[in-house]
Amino acid sequence: MELTKEDATWAADKLINYFNNFGRIDDYFRTRKLERIKNLPVSLPGMGVEKDMFTSFDMNPEEMNFDVVLQTDSMFDYDTMLEKTASFSPDQNPGKQVKILVIETNTNTVVGFIRLGSPLINSKPRNDYLGGVPDLPIFNKRAIMGFNIVPIQPFGYNYLGGKLLAAICCSHKIRRLINEKYNNEFCLFETTSLYGNIKGASMYDGMKPFLRYKGDTISAFLLTLGEEIYVEMKKWFTEKNDGEEIIHKKASSRKLKIQTKMVGTVKSSLKDTDTVKYNEFCEAMKKATGVTTQKRFYMSEYGYSNAKDVLLGKTEVLEKAENFDRFELENVIKWWKKYATKRYNKMIAENKLRTELEVWNEDSINKIDIIR
Repeated sequence: MELTKEDATWAADKLINYFNNFGRIDDYFRTRKLERIKNLPVSLPGMGVEKDMFTSFDMNPEEMNFDVVLQTDSMFDYDTMLEKTASFSPDQNPGKQVKILVIETNTNTVVGFIRLGSPLINSKPRNDYLGGVPDLPIFNKRAIMGFNIVPIQPFGYNYLGGKLLAAICCSHKIRRLINEKYNNEFCLFETTSLYGNIKGASMYDGMKPFLRYKGDTISAFLLTLGEEIYVEMKKWFTEKNDGEEIIHKKASSRKLKIQTKMVGTVKSSLKDTDTVKYNEFCEAMKKATGVTTQKRFYMSEYGYSNAKDVLLGKTEVLEKAENFDRFELENVIKWWKKYATKRYNKMIAENKLRTELEVWNEDSINKIDIIR
């Protein structure tokens, strides 16, 4: 597909103007969040999905009990609750899809969300750990990735809720749930910090043996277009392509591929017709790519001693390490309670305990720290 000089210039300016709004990744997160929440229903206090969120902030962690359930029950509106809680607006990921709720059973309320999916195709820390790029069909049968690990706030702040959810991701409870769903024996969980090198630390730090830091990713990808401009540009490119979408309808990761095709088409159309605009466009896309950050990369082998050999296809038989039982859910929660109790008591002693539920809406968008 080739655009005229006039059309290519119009498209280039649209994309340049959009991406020029973001000097930092948190600028981008806040814009995307505002775009996503403005169409969500507004709830009165104690009503809507908020009524199902944990608010018993006078409860000591030692009194808490938890259950982990796959999102199959209409009792909780998972997607709306996650959108109202998460700083980063979750997009659909390709491949496997597992949505999990973590429930505090005394109050029967949600304390957090876990969304798992197929691992990223390529990752430098993972490749370093395995000694090279793995055979992906073998690797993907055994590995799962955490895309959203999000505590209700201020449950996360008051009780180290992020560490609880991350540890639960590494538990045999989760492993058995996904084993049953996909009829495989999983032996690797991986995830990344959300904010990368914007923050010097991650909630996943200090979580050995459950999670171990394996290095930083190499992030060099263009920010994803927001919903409104994406729909506008997709429609425009389809019209210019004689009514045919520029990526076929059955393609996976369609939004990413359509955006990539848009940018590539503008570049190729400008390269021989307007060198000045071509260079301006390339520089703007390079700058927008630079807004993304390196992310801290973490892994869990679920207490297996030979997970690496299984992931590399050297054997199919998993062997338990000496600490295998530490990954049982009750032991994970016991580990968390020690740290959560210390944190909770400290917040009370310093008069820093937060008692107001924090959810994203148009009124709170500039009151809540997007990097939290």
